[in-house]
Amino acid sequence: MGRGTLLSLALATATLLPGASPDYQAVVRKFSLIEQDRLKPGSRVVLTPEELNAYARQEVADVAPAGVRDARLDLGSGTATASALIDFGKLRRAEGKPPGRIMAYLLDGERPVKITARIQSSAGTATVDVQSVEISGVTIEGRMLDFLIQNYLVPAYPQAKVGQPFELGHHIERLDVQPSAVAVLIGR
Repeated sequence: MGRGTLLSLALATATLLPGASPDYQAVVRKFSLIEQDRLKPGSRVVLTPEELNAYARQEVADVAPAGVRDARLDLGSGTATASALIDFGKLRRAEGKPPGRIMAYLLDGERPVKITARIQSSAGTATVDVQSVEISGVTIEGRMLDFLIQNYLVPAYPQAKVGQPFELGHHIERLDVQPSAVAVLIGR
């Protein structure tokens, strides 16, 4: 299922669910306008932290209802930090890959996880560089982080573009990530 189909379903869900938060409804409408190429060149769409957090909470609930809770996104100048409580054992089981006894011992139980990334974009492309990952207070960065990304993340999610430019699409010229909001600038 493509990203467009997911956003269309999210838009339909947001308008049909009376319990969907106003922030979730607002961000889904904004994503829909962007995705359907309805914005004029020079338009600027502002995504607030509250909207992005409402969207993240809903996405996590849909994709990983067991194993992830209290998902949160904090914005900085050109950075974003995602945090959550994650039970890696439950996630593996939800993927249909139950861990063996020893791995279950290591993976089971909720752990606080925080991922900080730098986001740069211009000319219709963006690059996300993961700066650090913190699990249960232990920070992973530098060569060890690069090793984990290349040997675990990329093989598990080959479509992930970490540390390399990717096209933004939908005439998006660039993303301006600030503590107060993410501005999506439409070009061309």
